[in-house]
Amino acid sequence: MKLDIEFVRSQFPAFAEPVLQGQAFFENAGGSYTCGAVIDRLTRFYTQRKVQPYAPYAASTLGGEEMDEARSRMAAILGVDTDELSFGPSTTQNTYVLAQAFGQMMQPGEAIIVTNQDHEANTGPWRRLAERGIEVREWAIDPETGHLDPADLEKLLDDKVRLVCFPHCSNVVGEINPVTEITALAHSAGAFVCVDGVSYAPHGFVDVGALGPDIYLFSAYKTYGPHQGLMVIRRMLAELLPNQGHYFNADTLYKRFTPAGPDHAQVAACAGMADYVDALYAHHGGGDADAAARGVAVHDLMRGHETALLQQVLDAVKDRNSVRLIGPQEAGQRAPTVALALNRAGLDVARDLAEKGIMTGGGDFYAVRALKAMGVDVEKGVLRLSFTHYTSQAEIDQLLNALDDVL
Repeated sequence: MKLDIEFVRSQFPAFAEPVLQGQAFFENAGGSYTCGAVIDRLTRFYTQRKVQPYAPYAASTLGGEEMDEARSRMAAILGVDTDELSFGPSTTQNTYVLAQAFGQMMQPGEAIIVTNQDHEANTGPWRRLAERGIEVREWAIDPETGHLDPADLEKLLDDKVRLVCFPHCSNVVGEINPVTEITALAHSAGAFVCVDGVSYAPHGFVDVGALGPDIYLFSAYKTYGPHQGLMVIRRMLAELLPNQGHYFNADTLYKRFTPAGPDHAQVAACAGMADYVDALYAHHGGGDADAAARGVAVHDLMRGHETALLQQVLDAVKDRNSVRLIGPQEAGQRAPTVALALNRAGLDVARDLAEKGIMTGGGDFYAVRALKAMGVDVEKGVLRLSFTHYTSQAEIDQLLNALDDVL
């Protein structure tokens, strides 16, 4: 079924804002617009429930119930148990907590594998474990294409490896990595798997249970929600890792990896992301299905719309002499996050595009290792054009016309 773009855009108040009229948003990989359901829940919490939750008076009880609702509904969409989902202030912060836990569990001489395709958040914290005597092995990308070859991973795996960390897709390369295949390779070698889903999740929530990784991380502020990091840790691993929370919370799985107190309002507002998924599913004629199946159906709707638009952008830039397209040229192989290395600074081109109503950015986007590995001048960085399912054909046309003028 074709995505109803008008219905989609009606769910996002930003598209009705006068100050944003005529502005086409192409820096969604840095943070998406927020859907109305999330804004409504956040407003309600701050106006009616902004008290310490879980006390016996009504405002407090309702606040706690909304927090619990967010965890249970999002976990169901992700295909995992409710207590396997934790909330934290950001994905970067969540990863540092995880790295601390692994550092306590692992022994000197044991190994982890990271990539140089990642955003720094899913490589830097793990690399710092070398200070504890843990061996850090790098699964390196192809310097021309940015591709991660699973065959290269196999060469790095042995009985010393305890963890393999990689992105579902890179925030500059954009290629969608085969999570299930890579996870199977790592598991066959006895290693756990941590997947950074930050750059993929905006294009549809995945059934983590079906994909198979032990850890899956993403950011709500890039998936139409508030500024929170969501972290799935499957039960066997979560019970094995040392508790990072208060000692008296050690028996509560989702509290073991949240040492700081949660942002009550933002956690509660994450239920609005589930509201949005359900609204899209119902509007497009969805029948009876469990939450994970609804999530997959909405994922496929989003991807179908994005892929058609993305191919237009790729075709428009891939053969320009002054442009190096980072990552695959086929839309079906990648997310709609398009990094372009140019003969001048990406930020300068972004400024030129801003004058034409195109909101985007330039720089290294915390993917310094990936850009250096591909021979990109990190001082110039790249121009990044990123969009999602709420992007319209008219906005793509506006972008392509603007690119003709500035490139």
